[in-house]
Amino acid sequence: MKNIVNTTQETALCTIAGLQKMTLLDYPGKVACTVFLQGCNLRCPFCHNAELIDGSGTPALTQDELLAFLQKRTGLLEGVCITGGEPTLQPGLSELLRQIKHMGYAVKLDTNGMQPSVLKALVAEGLVDYVAMDIKNSPEKYAQTAGLSDIALSKIEESMVFLMEGTVDYEFRTTLVHPLHTAGDLLAIGQWFSKLSQEKPKKYFLQPFVDRDTVVFSGLSAPEDTLLQQFKEIMTPFVHSIKIRGQE
Repeated sequence: MKNIVNTTQETALCTIAGLQKMTLLDYPGKVACTVFLQGCNLRCPFCHNAELIDGSGTPALTQDELLAFLQKRTGLLEGVCITGGEPTLQPGLSELLRQIKHMGYAVKLDTNGMQPSVLKALVAEGLVDYVAMDIKNSPEKYAQTAGLSDIALSKIEESMVFLMEGTVDYEFRTTLVHPLHTAGDLLAIGQWFSKLSQEKPKKYFLQPFVDRDTVVFSGLSAPEDTLLQQFKEIMTPFVHSIKIRGQE
């Protein structure tokens, strides 16, 4: 493995809110760690990382400390998951990923798709090996589910179309929350995929909501198992592969 490049020079640095030192779940097929970056442009009421949204929290470690950790784990870890918040808002993201790739790691990026130009640039430079993009809800309920009064669906659609072109390995995923998602919403998502591209999405995951202390809003729950199966059946014709996360 190559040595890391020191980041103390005057370049934009990512604000690192947390580090999960090892995960067998976040990066499909790889032993990885997960890096949490601060800041998000959505306000989803079911977010597990609400404390990262406004980017005002105290950093958990510096970028140099993260890179030193990764240097020590070369040969033990295979991949690095970059999540948030919304990582593509960080001006120093591309430089961080260059350093991570320089050490030989595969990189998975979690994104809400609101920054398609950033996503495309990262993929074009070979800085991302796998993308997991959230599909919050049907187009009609997207803004509401994302906690906003309005949302630029054109940007989300640009990212969706780009991923469905198959330039990089990817998955779409929807966190299912009662009462935010209905069978009609899932049908609308499937029809949305078909409208945007003749190519069906490669992988689509349904993620039942799990309540935690970090979720700000109360009264939210996962749909019943029978409804989850109904959602899966509705989406099956629209995608190549569909799974309910936790039931693979």
